[in-house]
Amino acid sequence: MAKRKVQTFFYGSYMNFAVLKEMGIIPERWEVVKLSGYAIRIEPRANLVPSEQHCVYGIITTATHEELARLYAHAKEVLGETYLPEAVLVETLDGKWLPALCYICHDMKLRPPANDYVDRIVKPARELGFPEWYIERIESFRSVA
Repeated sequence: MAKRKVQTFFYGSYMNFAVLKEMGIIPERWEVVKLSGYAIRIEPRANLVPSEQHCVYGIITTATHEELARLYAHAKEVLGETYLPEAVLVETLDGKWLPALCYICHDMKLRPPANDYVDRIVKPARELGFPEWYIERIESFRSVA
């Protein structure tokens, strides 16, 4: 019996297919979407904060609950951040609304990100055709040497 997959919104380094592959997740299908009502922060990991003025770009894809548990256990055990699932509605670029799980960390200890981590988000953002203003937003979190 095939394991059930759920729609999931990835917005940080997990929208990078190379990073997902390292974790044993290879999306069969995906689509660029945006989530309104939140702003992205990278301090030191990508995270979302409520905002009436912003939106966040990312991808929607499917994953099993086991894959998601493994992915976010790694975030907690190796990276030290506890992300919890929340239900959201994302919008496709052609205006359709889709339900998805989105993982958010509510107790991240704020500190500057590593620039190579920011690179793992900027690279797919460019490849996926995110708006230039949004890529500049991601770049704004780089640590100044």
